[in-house]
Amino acid sequence: MLTLARPLPRLFATLLLLLLAWPPCASGAETLVLNSADPSPFSRPDGTGTNDRIVIEAFRLLGMSPRLVRLSAERALQNANQGVDDGIYVRIAGLERLYPNLVMVPEPVTEFVFMAFTRDPVLEVHSWADLKPWNVGIITGWKILEANITGTRSLVKARDEKALFALLGKGRTDVVVLDQSSGQEVVRHMGLLRVRALTPPLARRDMYIYLHKRHSGLVPRLAQALRQMRRDGSIERLTRAGLAVAGQSGARQ
Repeated sequence: MLTLARPLPRLFATLLLLLLAWPPCASGAETLVLNSADPSPFSRPDGTGTNDRIVIEAFRLLGMSPRLVRLSAERALQNANQGVDDGIYVRIAGLERLYPNLVMVPEPVTEFVFMAFTRDPVLEVHSWADLKPWNVGIITGWKILEANITGTRSLVKARDEKALFALLGKGRTDVVVLDQSSGQEVVRHMGLLRVRALTPPLARRDMYIYLHKRHSGLVPRLAQALRQMRRDGSIERLTRAGLAVAGQSGARQ
């Protein structure tokens, strides 16, 4: 029996080497980190926003579970482009020209309706050019707004939607520009009774996921997952669920 016991240390050493050599991701799929600067109702810290739900489900169809993080709009783009994070959602088309390490998933997640908001009861805005006589506020890093709102009396940039509407509430801007859904939710939550959205909208744009180029192989599969979700009604269902949370939140204010 003593002679049989002698090979055991070598057996343990072999098992230890096998464990050390085992790939760390073998127990599950890779977890990608996607960031977002979307305001509520599109994204929330607890992942219940409309876009949060859609992104999570799209990756689930690929057998993956992404980790979602929230950042300011400009920092989110920088982190995704530099590869600090694996991707970003949701942004307008064409950002790969400014951020060459990003690859757009060519199937939209949602549509943003960009609108001007004001406290002025008679002010009218029908186009980007109509903003020129006014003091305008936007969120830093919203590229469609930075590109189209130029030559105004003044342009003030805020970190997020709450700071943006605080500028309007304090009279530091005549107009602020944001997407319709987020703007209306902020107005409701902050109790800005005199603030109104101006019609018609300034623009409507499809909004997309971008991945860092090291994950470019996932892009066709993710686009197909989003197309499938649009066909089977999942995107509409998840959007309604996210908006229902917004309604409940608003009712508690």
